[in-house]
Amino acid sequence: MSEPVELIETSDALSGLFGDLAAESLLAVDTEAASFHRYRDRVYLLQVSSRRRTAVVDPLAVRDLGALGRLLADPGVEIVFHDADYDLRLLEQEYGFRATRLFDTRIAAQLLNEPGIGLAALLEKYFGVRLDKRFQRADWSARPLSREMISYAASDTRHLPGLRDIMREQLAARGRLGWAEEEFELLAQVRWRNDQGEPAFLRMKGAKALKGRALAVLREVHQWREELAARSDRAPFRILSNEPMLEIARAQPRDASALRAMRGVGGELVERRGRELLAAVQRGLELPESEIPRLARAARRPPDPAYEARLERLKALRNELAARYELAPGVLCPNGTLEAIARAEPRSVEELRSIPELRRWQIEEFGDALVRAIAA
Repeated sequence: MSEPVELIETSDALSGLFGDLAAESLLAVDTEAASFHRYRDRVYLLQVSSRRRTAVVDPLAVRDLGALGRLLADPGVEIVFHDADYDLRLLEQEYGFRATRLFDTRIAAQLLNEPGIGLAALLEKYFGVRLDKRFQRADWSARPLSREMISYAASDTRHLPGLRDIMREQLAARGRLGWAEEEFELLAQVRWRNDQGEPAFLRMKGAKALKGRALAVLREVHQWREELAARSDRAPFRILSNEPMLEIARAQPRDASALRAMRGVGGELVERRGRELLAAVQRGLELPESEIPRLARAARRPPDPAYEARLERLKALRNELAARYELAPGVLCPNGTLEAIARAEPRSVEELRSIPELRRWQIEEFGDALVRAIAA
């Protein structure tokens, strides 16, 4: 039988919770968002566990979460997450909260070469707990939440303190605790960023294969979808998914019957929004030639056989080391880091320290080997 779960829905209950947790030196935290359902992602549920207490907080009912922000920022409190990156970005974007001292069980699992690094796999392995997969894409923005959903949410943090203890002990035994702590320090620096470089419509898979007028139509249809998604607070793909958008850009339908015949464009959408969608297509078709989007082609670097040779030597070394350390090559040293080393062409371990992509633990563990591979 599962343990009862506290659901915090009032300011008094929240004050009592954080008053009780204020003396704790370790807390597990998780958030539930609804990007699968909503346009604007935000925290729709917050789970907090100490070693003796687990509570689920409804931030739609209780607005002031300042006490949580103070605990996250307290260097005397270790905050345990599983796969913290998005949680941290969301908490920073919505509340301005930033964590100071972290332990991420997903990063720990990678550094321990666990065969399954997802929380469900780890909880089953170490605690015999099976998470209910029905709620992996639940709509956490919906109210009221069922007791089953609340119980599922609580399970995401209830066992994290114990999992942290097991993994910390294993990391220390294998001499990798310092590696993990450096990764946690870097993780604490992540921030929400809205600017993702190139326009969103170009980041769609397959968009860059389009040219000229088709690309203009795609941009207009994408903009229509974004505006409608924002107004209705629905995930964009729930209005119209990417594949039919690309097909619309290629086929450029002129009337409702042509639109309705296209795969992935539902009859309900045509009935309710067909005119708007066709108007977006028409805007793309009527754009002046000078306003048609054109892809900026990145300048190709001239061939550099010496650089390529250095990179191949580094990859061979990395793969050999990965086998020795029993780690995935990308965990031990990602390709992007190897490329930075090959470009910098360091001649000493000291010069390695000026390469921002490299971790201190990587330099200490195999910095000499990297320099030798560069010089070979």
